[in-house]
Amino acid sequence: MLDKTPRLKFTEEELETPAVAHAARKAERAAAKADAAKARLPTKSKLKHESDKAASRKEQLRFGKKEKSKTADGQEKPAGRPAKGKEKSGTHGSAGKAGVKEHLRFEDSAVEVAAPGSSIGRTAAHAVTGTIAGRVHQAVAETEDDNVGVQAAHQGEEFVEGAVQTAGNARYSHKLKAHRKAARLDRKADQANVEALYQQAVSDNPEIASNPISRWKQRQEIKKQYYAAKTAKGAAASSKTAGGAVKGTEKTAEGAKTLLEKIKDFAIQHSHAMIIILVLVLLVVMIMGAFSSCSAMLQGGTGSVLGTSFTAADEDITGANADYQALEAALQQQIANMESTHPGYDEYRYQLDEINHNPYELTAYLTVLFEDYTRAEVQDALRALFGRQYTLTLEEEVETRTRTETHTRTVTDPETGDTSEEEYEGEVEYDYYILNVTLKNNGLGAAIAASGLTEDQQERYELLLQTQGNRPYLFEDDIYANSTGPYTDYDIPGEALTDEKFANMIREAEKYLGMPYVWGGSSPSTSFDCSGFVCWVINHCGNGWNVGRTTANGLMSFCDIIPASEAQPGDLIFFQGTYNTTGASHVGIYVGGGMMIHCGNPISYTSVQTSYWQSHFYAYGRIR
Repeated sequence: MLDKTPRLKFTEEELETPAVAHAARKAERAAAKADAAKARLPTKSKLKHESDKAASRKEQLRFGKKEKSKTADGQEKPAGRPAKGKEKSGTHGSAGKAGVKEHLRFEDSAVEVAAPGSSIGRTAAHAVTGTIAGRVHQAVAETEDDNVGVQAAHQGEEFVEGAVQTAGNARYSHKLKAHRKAARLDRKADQANVEALYQQAVSDNPEIASNPISRWKQRQEIKKQYYAAKTAKGAAASSKTAGGAVKGTEKTAEGAKTLLEKIKDFAIQHSHAMIIILVLVLLVVMIMGAFSSCSAMLQGGTGSVLGTSFTAADEDITGANADYQALEAALQQQIANMESTHPGYDEYRYQLDEINHNPYELTAYLTVLFEDYTRAEVQDALRALFGRQYTLTLEEEVETRTRTETHTRTVTDPETGDTSEEEYEGEVEYDYYILNVTLKNNGLGAAIAASGLTEDQQERYELLLQTQGNRPYLFEDDIYANSTGPYTDYDIPGEALTDEKFANMIREAEKYLGMPYVWGGSSPSTSFDCSGFVCWVINHCGNGWNVGRTTANGLMSFCDIIPASEAQPGDLIFFQGTYNTTGASHVGIYVGGGMMIHCGNPISYTSVQTSYWQSHFYAYGRIR
């Protein structure tokens, strides 16, 4: 049986912290489950095959308890691995768990069968049974030509023996399953213990949880200490064997004492030479100590750097990101071709999120999963992640509408009987077909969170995001992936705020200053991307507008395009080419004075007269 799972003990004062108490309870439950699984492990029996000493000499099979071997003086010998050179011919030793072994005995021959997990014992057992069965079949085969009935019986025997061996394999597989389950629960209990110790450490020193790097390093240190303590417990058990070495050590000490006395006499006679030697030894020790410290510092520093760095080659990182962008471009083209690929509708209605992603999020995720990955090996992961980030739905809607139609009818004059044609108008019902096209960008971060990362992987992922994998140059031109720092505030001139509609827009927009840029974000609960932010402000500012959820390019269809010279506070300002898409790619709310409020990274006021925004300027639009 496996050793019992370690249990942690916390003081009542420590358990007053809710996080520590919760983690401690979870660790206790995990330990209880692990111990219960270990207790249910199947015990090992011995199959004995003996000759009955009675007159009938019939063979009997019986299950019995293990017989403990004894030494020559009659003392019980503990079960364990046989000493080298003392194995008897025909017997193969195999270490068992907790001193328990299975023995398969045929008359005077015995072969030990190891506990589940060892293939050596089982191979030996099958070798013995195979040899005996082979001899029996050989004897039968030699005489079976004399009798067809004997041949049929022989074949039946072989079938039964095969079935018995298959049943034995199934039983062995069941044992393995129980051992694997116990080991898995034991690992979970260890993880729960580490988490409880981490929560206690955070309770004592809250500053260690101040940032992801500190949290990650602290968890790694606690893991090392925990497993070292657990290993020391097992090592303590083996310390008994050290007793046998004490006598030899005493003899060595006596010899060393004589040698030391001789060295002492030499030192007295050659004192000046000894001083020089001691100085040299001290210098060597100091130099070695300095190198040892540098080595430890280098190892620690290297571990931290590797833990916070992208490990793939630059060309593989940028190549994988380009492949993801290709998937996004294909999705964009699919939407652009919707009316040609789905013809026959009276109207097409679009509710579209922006299509793009943060390349640092993608690279951090791939690093956590694959480490030093190549572009080719991550293609399946890219497609799976893309499927979680984007959801495109098409829904047909049919409305019954009425329209006025002009018809012609024949009219007869009652007096003259002459007929004539006249037109008249009438209301007619008809079916109006609408195709609703909805694209939801769930956000790459949300897609990664739904991918099932372990706790350690999630921490590493957050570390890589914070440090940008120590390669910020990879995507430094992406304005959406790189934060510009704290948001910039701006005092709008009072006369501009006399416009009630504009004042309503600014009142709503300024609620979200400082929130980060999130692709696909369209509400305060998810944060925003540029069009999501502007759509939210327009729809919730109280001016009676509703543009739904659309892209920057889609917002242009709700505006009258105006020249820059006529732009006023409250108009929308559009940009193009800020990322790879057609039409408008970015939008903000113009507030006058050459300034706009927009969802950068973070939401902030910024000047539209910088070289970057001037080079990407597209148009101004006034909401209808």
